[in-house]
Amino acid sequence: MIDSHCHLADEAFAGDLEAVVGRAREAGVSDGVCILSLGDEAEASRLPRVLQAWPDLRVAIGAHPHQAHDFSSCLDEVAERVRAAHARTPGACAIGEIGLDYHYDFSPREVQRDVFRVQVRLARELRRPVIIHTREADEDTVSILEEEGRGDVRGVFHCFSGTDALADRALALGLMLSFSGIVTFPRAGNLRTIAARTPADRLLVETDCPYLAPVPLRGKRNEPAWVVRTAAVIAEHRGMALAELDAAVGRNFKQVFAQ
Repeated sequence: MIDSHCHLADEAFAGDLEAVVGRAREAGVSDGVCILSLGDEAEASRLPRVLQAWPDLRVAIGAHPHQAHDFSSCLDEVAERVRAAHARTPGACAIGEIGLDYHYDFSPREVQRDVFRVQVRLARELRRPVIIHTREADEDTVSILEEEGRGDVRGVFHCFSGTDALADRALALGLMLSFSGIVTFPRAGNLRTIAARTPADRLLVETDCPYLAPVPLRGKRNEPAWVVRTAAVIAEHRGMALAELDAAVGRNFKQVFAQ
């Protein structure tokens, strides 16, 4: 099993990181992507310990839309800062998470769009996958991916919780959909339907830990071991064995995050 999106360098895991990794391995979680936010020095300083505990873990780095305002006065430097962060970080394989968040609006929307656009353009140049965060910004997110990606950027809509229309547009762009513990929530029936109809070669699973623990662990700190619970719910709704889903996710992960 693979956790395609986790925040193991988050302070939430500072007290028991090795135990968390141990439980992941016991649960059969063999690989994953650890997300770092560009410019978060505390998070970056915790990464060596994460990689020591889990050497095969891959890394993604990007300017999150919540932090886009930090780069409003140096927009022309964003690409170079992401490029430099990737060059010095072991296991860096993707640009993310990046995108737009119009729910919280922690950064001005115009700034979010500019920062996102620059990073999609860089991903195309470097031929690196993107990890997309989008919330209440479907049209702008897809438009920027179309304009800057030009059909030549691979990647994933992480923690997918959007509409049928967004799923179709993401798939039309050649991107993957990654489902988190949200898919196990009682009121997420339509999301389970989307997960069930997503082509087997476009499907990933994730925890987004320490957030979004799946039922029946909802409300607790999430961790990579629990991605198996999310995968089991998706497999059930697809009418397939968990082992079959696991194999498909493994193939998809290698395809999108090939280094």
